[in-house]
Amino acid sequence: MAVLATLLMLLADRIPNRAVNLGSFVQTFLPWSGIAVLVLGGLALLRRSRLALVAVLVPALVWAFLYAGTFTDRADATAGAGTGTLTVVTHNVDDENPDPVGTARALAATGAQLIALEELVEPAAGRYAEALAGEYPYHEVRGTVGLWSKYPLGDTQAVPIMEWTRALRTTAQTPEGPLTVYVAHLPSVRVRPGSGFDTARRNGAARRLADAVRGGPAGRTLLVGDLNSTTDDRAVAPLMSQFRPAHDAAGAGFGFSWPAGFPVARIDHVLVRDLTPVSAWTLPATASDHLPVAARLRF
Repeated sequence: MAVLATLLMLLADRIPNRAVNLGSFVQTFLPWSGIAVLVLGGLALLRRSRLALVAVLVPALVWAFLYAGTFTDRADATAGAGTGTLTVVTHNVDDENPDPVGTARALAATGAQLIALEELVEPAAGRYAEALAGEYPYHEVRGTVGLWSKYPLGDTQAVPIMEWTRALRTTAQTPEGPLTVYVAHLPSVRVRPGSGFDTARRNGAARRLADAVRGGPAGRTLLVGDLNSTTDDRAVAPLMSQFRPAHDAAGAGFGFSWPAGFPVARIDHVLVRDLTPVSAWTLPATASDHLPVAARLRF
């Protein structure tokens, strides 16, 4: 079992995605393989087996090599807020959120210059707009995604990634110059009998979004939203490879964002290009089933 756990961690990117998308499933939840190491260690102690304890050291060291650095705080402590920095928040607010106004106020309290929301539906969408209007005079909504900004927004357009609109592109006119911002909500994945980890609709939308970004404006770019994927899932590599995850660069811990009650995966992201992440973190739970995520960036 120790050998199998080791191979699983070392060869996760070699597990094929044919049939039930096992490779994507393993890559999505691979950080939780540490539980298997703990269980094996407990069994070795219970058996009082030195050989078993030595064997468990192998997957334990591999897990530590892969993830120990995750627990260090990677934020740039020397970078202060102010000129040349930007704070962005993204939140899947949940289309059944019972408290849109409270959620909006909690996000506005961060002082972020940009707030992206996903799963906007009426009449709640109007309540978010009203609650944020005082501090965020500019906003754009396309379909079920929107961006609220303290800076003027222009050249806004829907990005066609699926049958209905769940992505937009806009340009924020910041004091440091124009910033291209994409807000996206990729389709959910499902675990179904027979088909396993069903990611086909998400993967197709991710490819279309990747093509749109590749053909879009060059230079400083943000992609924020609920991508229903971790950054490690090879199926969305064409999209992820164009950006740098803010949390990987400047966060602390795994930054899991879903589900809010007991987060097991980071599927809500702030991804950057030609910007430097200074810090990244998850915000306290709102009435949504996702945690909001935030990042401070330097131009």
